[in-house]
Amino acid sequence: MKKSCLNVPNALSLLRVCLVPAFVATALLMRDIEIWGAVVPAIIYVITALTDMLDGKIARKYNLVTDFGKFIDPLADKFMVLSALTTLVVLMALRGDVTESVVFLCVTLLILFRELAVTSLRLVVAGKSGIVVAASIFGKLKTVSQMVGTVAIILEPVLFTFDENHIIAYVLMGIMSFTTVFSGIDYMRAYLPYIDTNS
Repeated sequence: MKKSCLNVPNALSLLRVCLVPAFVATALLMRDIEIWGAVVPAIIYVITALTDMLDGKIARKYNLVTDFGKFIDPLADKFMVLSALTTLVVLMALRGDVTESVVFLCVTLLILFRELAVTSLRLVVAGKSGIVVAASIFGKLKTVSQMVGTVAIILEPVLFTFDENHIIAYVLMGIMSFTTVFSGIDYMRAYLPYIDTNS
């Protein structure tokens, strides 16, 4: 019996795609509204992140893995992360936090490079060797650090009003950068041997 394309995990992935524009719109359009201008997009982002955590677990537990799910889930993940990071760069620039926005732009580009490199590695290894590149513990730590860091930085104007020099934001950026680079190196070390550079 053919599995339905629009099962619960795939519906959650599609919901994640739909929530991303809602996050971007509320973050930018509500930026001048005190407290709620940060809280509303943060709540939307948390809901978006929860769908990311749930869809894969449900698909594996109830054997609902589909080809469409394999396509839409990682696409929705990248869409969520990169849209959120880009939005934060724009928000920082609009607030006049030039140094913070430049530093966070560098973090965003680092994350983008890592995601492109690991995604390309997954495709090549799966295509050549038929090996599925599973998420490692370092990859999961990277995801958690990005989610927690993103939410905390969104809420910075509300939670960290005492931190005029953005020290907490810079620490979070440092953690995000470290886990991004370390997990990327871990993937490369583990799966580059499966690529035949002579073929």
